[in-house]
Amino acid sequence: MTAKLHELLKKFALEGEPVSCERYGFGHINETYLTVTDTGRRYIFQRINHHVFQDVPGLMNNIYLVTTHLKERTENPNGVMTVVPTLDGQIFLKDGENFWRVYDFVEGSVALQLPRNEQDFYESAIAFGDFQGKLADFPVEKLVETIPNFHNTVDRYRIFKEVLAKDPMGRAKEVQEEIDFVLSHEEEMGTLQRMRDSGELPSRVTHNDTKLNNVLLDAQTYKPLCVIDLDTVMPGLSLYDFGDSIRFGAATAAEDEKDLSKMEMSLDLFRTYTRGFVTACKTLTGKELEMLPMGAKTMTMECGVRFLTDYLDGDHYFAVHREGHNLDRARTQFKLVRDMEKKWDDMKKIVAEESK
Repeated sequence: MTAKLHELLKKFALEGEPVSCERYGFGHINETYLTVTDTGRRYIFQRINHHVFQDVPGLMNNIYLVTTHLKERTENPNGVMTVVPTLDGQIFLKDGENFWRVYDFVEGSVALQLPRNEQDFYESAIAFGDFQGKLADFPVEKLVETIPNFHNTVDRYRIFKEVLAKDPMGRAKEVQEEIDFVLSHEEEMGTLQRMRDSGELPSRVTHNDTKLNNVLLDAQTYKPLCVIDLDTVMPGLSLYDFGDSIRFGAATAAEDEKDLSKMEMSLDLFRTYTRGFVTACKTLTGKELEMLPMGAKTMTMECGVRFLTDYLDGDHYFAVHREGHNLDRARTQFKLVRDMEKKWDDMKKIVAEESK
């Protein structure tokens, strides 16, 4: 542990004296450390990436409000992340240009990078459905957008068309089929945003990064304990969280798989996640339930549009590890959309059956 890290940690209300501070986890955005004190207490210590999250006070206020609300509805003290304040009662520490925070370490928990089986995927659905359900009565207008227009698909199309018009890398001529596919879906892909704008779909507290590894499971039972990584918690649609889970969790191949014949959406996994999500979240409206398949299709298409936009723009946003990496990613998402379209009636039937 460096002297600087020790100095920063001393400004938080920790139990005991910090004796170690080591890099921890697999996150790419924030700088994360595991800190241990001389009493044996463990903490997560993070430097927040203020380049990605430009309103850190707003972000931390979101997290504090949401976790406070969840604690009132959760019996297990390990069931909600706990923000550890600074000695002067603040929920984060500003040191020069940098922002730091501390969470209690959730003991007895495990995070899986990939599901071991279908049950793990089901448990993640229970966790995110429960998260959504417990926050159904939260006044969402109190939250700020930590990343403005994050899942505004209409705006994602606007950016795509601006980049396409400029075609800075001269790549558009090579990918006309993909461009045509994106543009042919533009009207349909604005559906959820229009329904949100009209109030037909309610704005809710959404997590917006519903990966399996953002659920801590009980290390003994592998039942969900706690939803973590709350930086993208903000106003949105329940369908965003559901849809993004299906996008990667029910896919039969990796996001950057080159062999598109391997990429489908598993109806069995779609049913598994739908069952868990609607079981745990009893507050979804009839219209939200009806539109769950559209949530899956829209989030998949939106992700593909973002990959293709970045490819056309010269690969500035997503990290690439080979030539055409973002194009491969876009193509897997578009294949997934096509497969959903083939299975559309089955998806609607599954939602109807699991929602009874």
